[in-house]
Amino acid sequence: MQFEGIYPPVMTPFNSDLTVDWDGFARLLDFLIEQGVHGLILGGTTGEFYAMTREERIEQFKRGKEIIAGRLPMIAGVNALNAAECPDYARAARDAGADALLVAAPPYSQPTQEELAAHCLKIEAASGLPIMLYNYPGRVGMEMEEAFLDLVADHKNIVAIKEASGDINRVHLLANNYPNLQLSIGAEDQALEFFAWGARSWVSPIPNFLPMPVVKLYEACALERDFQKGRRLMETLMPITTILERSGKYLQSIKAAARFFDLPAGPVRPPLQDLEDEKALADLHQVLDTAQKSAAEVIGAR
Repeated sequence: MQFEGIYPPVMTPFNSDLTVDWDGFARLLDFLIEQGVHGLILGGTTGEFYAMTREERIEQFKRGKEIIAGRLPMIAGVNALNAAECPDYARAARDAGADALLVAAPPYSQPTQEELAAHCLKIEAASGLPIMLYNYPGRVGMEMEEAFLDLVADHKNIVAIKEASGDINRVHLLANNYPNLQLSIGAEDQALEFFAWGARSWVSPIPNFLPMPVVKLYEACALERDFQKGRRLMETLMPITTILERSGKYLQSIKAAARFFDLPAGPVRPPLQDLEDEKALADLHQVLDTAQKSAAEVIGAR
């Protein structure tokens, strides 16, 4: 499978009683497809998979596939604290019609690089689907190191890696030493650098509320090779990436931003609490308003 374009990890809208808002979920998927993204990731961190029941997660795969109806590829996040559950989620995603999987290290257990490789290959064997690895040590507490990559990179279904460490040296390593692994952007504030090093896809949460600048940034850098335009677009997005990467309120900010644009979002599930600080909300809304207007100017410029 070739990952090409923008792949938002879709947030899960909840009702005020914290049940899943399935109607809102359907509206959000339709919105993202209409806005020109290239694939949809269900069950990622942005979707709050860790706060959902097994039944909800599998239902999301099934409903998502029905709503997408072949219009775009569906990638399923199959990660869990209990690593033994991951192959089961992978099979459920395959049976629901997923086109590929997103696989991270299981948090908290701290496996060795060899044990992590065995875990990922077990998921591959269980599903038979293409896998995008997800390197995010800030969330799971460990890195997908070279020893791990050497063990998995030649397997036919290990096809890509979302690099979210924030370490630009990892981008250099992956681009130079593992060219058979497609490089996907996972650090919001380094998107321009990733594209310069050959990335062809971006797993970005920003399209959940502001998709067009992200799609246009991909087009400018990956298709047109116009990095001057790409830089101007990146400048419009940087205040947003700063909030998402550094505020400590990642999911809360995404859902608050979606509500600002009247998109289905609802509250976050515990242990998180919604962003309610008036100044923080006012600052976020100002950033969003400015980014939307600035991006429109860049996109409209000849």
